[in-house]
Amino acid sequence: MRKLLASLGSLAVAAVATTSAYAQDTVKVGLIAAYTGQFADTAAQIDQGVKLYIKLNGDTVAGKKIVIIPKDTGGPDAAKATQLAQELVTRDGVDILAGFTLTPEALGAAGISEKAKKFMVNMNAATSMVITKSPYMVRTSVTLPMIAATMGTWAATKGGVKKAYTMVSDFGPGKDAEVWFHKAFKEAGGEIVGSVRMAVANPDFATYVQAAKDANPESIFIFIPGGAQPAALGKAFAERGIDSNKIKLLSTGEPVDDTAIKALGDLALGRISAWHYDHNLPGKLNEDFVKAFNADNKRNPDFFAAGGYDGMHVIYEALKKTGGKTDAEALVNAAKGMKWTSPRGPMMIDPETRDVVQTVYIRKVEKVGNAIVNVAFDKYENVKDPK
Repeated sequence: MRKLLASLGSLAVAAVATTSAYAQDTVKVGLIAAYTGQFADTAAQIDQGVKLYIKLNGDTVAGKKIVIIPKDTGGPDAAKATQLAQELVTRDGVDILAGFTLTPEALGAAGISEKAKKFMVNMNAATSMVITKSPYMVRTSVTLPMIAATMGTWAATKGGVKKAYTMVSDFGPGKDAEVWFHKAFKEAGGEIVGSVRMAVANPDFATYVQAAKDANPESIFIFIPGGAQPAALGKAFAERGIDSNKIKLLSTGEPVDDTAIKALGDLALGRISAWHYDHNLPGKLNEDFVKAFNADNKRNPDFFAAGGYDGMHVIYEALKKTGGKTDAEALVNAAKGMKWTSPRGPMMIDPETRDVVQTVYIRKVEKVGNAIVNVAFDKYENVKDPK
């Protein structure tokens, strides 16, 4: 019996040692996103972008194996994201928090990032102030102010637009888009003739579109999140006789993403948007990215996928700089000022704000051959969040 107990004790010690060694040789990344619900496709693309980066660059960096642990919020639920982030830290022992389909998720996880001192990579949530909620957070997606302000400036200075009406979803990113489009457009000589903030969940677009039409605007600027809403809003415009031949339809990228264009067909033609990534952008790096993404997923990458892909790039490069050390202070310092060339173009993590700096493209929906696509025809380089 003594020999048996001694043997079992030795095995237990060996198991602990093996587990400890395994933990030391891995970097666990908790990927928090809305894998189910209205924004499930957004989460899927972030996840696919993450997986593609790992596939193309290997699953080991700085001597550490990268382990992804996905967690589903089911939607833009800050409380759920907080719970999942806490579980990832305390139960799963993650080293890095990442993902974040929408702003509430990022806000929920930010508090855990700060308290637990975990490096956090925001791969999608686009409200400007999110980055301020944890000193260990960086962003690899976009902010709505940088897009909306660029669109406002372009519309008034190059787009021939002098009067605009705005329609935005009534949550953080939408409010950002409204405020910064108004500011830039008016500073460039334009006039805002009306505005509306629309319900985020299950909005009645018909009512909002009718109000916009009644204002008889020269142009309408739009922000709504991805998922099924862009196509639904586009159809509501068509049902009320609003199209880009009569009223210029300006927007961020979501209202004219691939899903919306496919659903709208010719109704999408002529719409103009400002955005930071499109699978149609020229250049070998993007062409290779699109080809590899298609090979794995049988679809084109969207900006969500680009955010996940570039988020993993920051994680890998930061780990290389720290020699595999995962303490938050070391990783965030390694990320500050980081520059690289992405499929979307030159990028940087601002060393002061920890936010993304990138090119914003002005695009028009056109028919190219038999396809209806966004075609970039102008760009603004090195765009920072204007706040």
